[in-house]
Parts: sequence; structure tokens; C-alpha cells
Amino acid sequence: MDKKFLSPKSDLIFKLLFGDERSNEILTAFLKAVLRLPKEDYDEVIIVNPFLLQEYDGDKLGILDVKVKTKSKKVIDIEIQVKPTTEMKERVLFYSSKMITEQVGTGGKFQKIKRVISIIITDYALIAESEKYHHRFTLYDYENNVEFTDIIEVNTLELTKVPQTEDGTELWNWLKFLSAEREEDLDMIAEKSPQVKKAVVRLMELSKDEKTRMMYESRQKLEWDYQARERAAVVAIAKNLLAMNIPVDNIISATGLTSDEIYELQNADY
Repeated sequence: MDKKFLSPKSDLIFKLLFGDERSNEILTAFLKAVLRLPKEDYDEVIIVNPFLLQEYDGDKLGILDVKVKTKSKKVIDIEIQVKPTTEMKERVLFYSSKMITEQVGTGGKFQKIKRVISIIITDYALIAESEKYHHRFTLYDYENNVEFTDIIEVNTLELTKVPQTEDGTELWNWLKFLSAEREEDLDMIAEKSPQVKKAVVRLMELSKDEKTRMMYESRQKLEWDYQARERAAVVAIAKNLLAMNIPVDNIISATGLTSDEIYELQNADY
């Protein structure tokens, strides 16, 4: 591996950084940079699903998120996605709704419901309608400028939209840390932010750990294998549609392949 440090964009490394009980200070600092919560909420930040190395199954490709409860029992779910995921917005709303119903249980005591907050970090454009890298969504009437409720809150952070020039926010420092590709990038961010510096130190510790590197490489292989299988399935569908003389524009819409890729399939020897 050429880089001396493991990518913090990897969901595995992300969870080791923010989902380990020993990294509570790093997690709290990150949450403060993202969310608009009362200061006292951060007095008690509990990781609901702490990452335990001995329980990690490297043979399964599941979603590695970080679930947190604050002092006032708000529920926060943090997830990072490097590759575009179909129906991402719908999936986020589904899990947000699930976090609400889990609180109600069978008693139907709605007054017990605490706010559920999702933080979705993507390495691709998720909100096509805006160039901003951070959005906060609630149930809101934009015509009359009235919020119905913030019981469900979704924060999106898009790494591809973070400007090269710093904007004076701590959140910019954190997102530059997550998207760092060179050690010089990490050094620069560490100099700007004492809180992010702690995350940089922890990342370098993880990167030197042989077991962590093996887990990281195993996770990458699983992801590559999954993408290869997914790609093969899409190509097979495209070939079938071509054989049925379906218009190319329709095949592009159905599969997500480009016109050049469809052209290659048309001219390939099957």
C-alpha cells in the first residue's frame, strides 16, 4: 500500500475513529461541528453500538454506522458512503422512521419520542440542486417559512463539494480530514484544529496496526467483489435489452450505463 495512512473515508476506518468508546472526545468534537444542539447535550455522548474488533465479521459486507445518544436522549446515526447508493434518500428516511418507532414501542406513548438525527457523509453529489456541502433537513413549509417539527433531522455532508479554500468553520476542517489523500493534507489540518489533530493522531495509530490493515484490505476486497458482481449483473441486463431491440436511451435509463458503454456492448463479440 503506497499511502502510510488508511483512508478515513473507509466506513471501517471511520467507525474505528468515531465508533470506539476510547474516541469519545473525537466523536463529540465532530458532532459539535455538524449539529445545532444545546451545549449540555454534549455532556453525555454515548455510543450505542461501539465497535468491537473481536465481534467484527470480515466476511460480511454490512453497513458500518455509528449510533449515538446524547444527554437528553436524542438519537444520532452517522454513516459514510463512498460509492453512489441507489435510493439513498429513501433509505435514510426509512431508518429515521425506524429509530422513532423503536422509541414508541407497543405502548403508543408519543410524548416519549426524542429527536432522531441522521448524518450522511457522501463522497459523491447527493443533493444535485445545491452547491453547498452541508444541508440540514427537517419537516418544513418553505412557502410560509414554518417548521412543522424537527423530530426527524437529516444532515448531509458532501465531500466532493467542500471548497479548497477554508471557510472559517470547524466543519470544513473535519471534512478536509475525511477526504485527505496525502500526509501533507493531514498535517495542514492538524495545525489548524487541535480537535482534528487528535483524530489525525488516532488515524496514524490505526494505520500502523497490522490487524487493522488486514481488516481494511479485507473490507476493500469485499467491496470490489460486490461492485464487480453488481456490474456484471447490469451488463447482462443491458445485453438482454439490446437483444430485444429496446432503444438505447431506455437502456441507459434502466441500467445507468453510459452511451459509450452501450455502444461497446453493441459491438462486442458475445
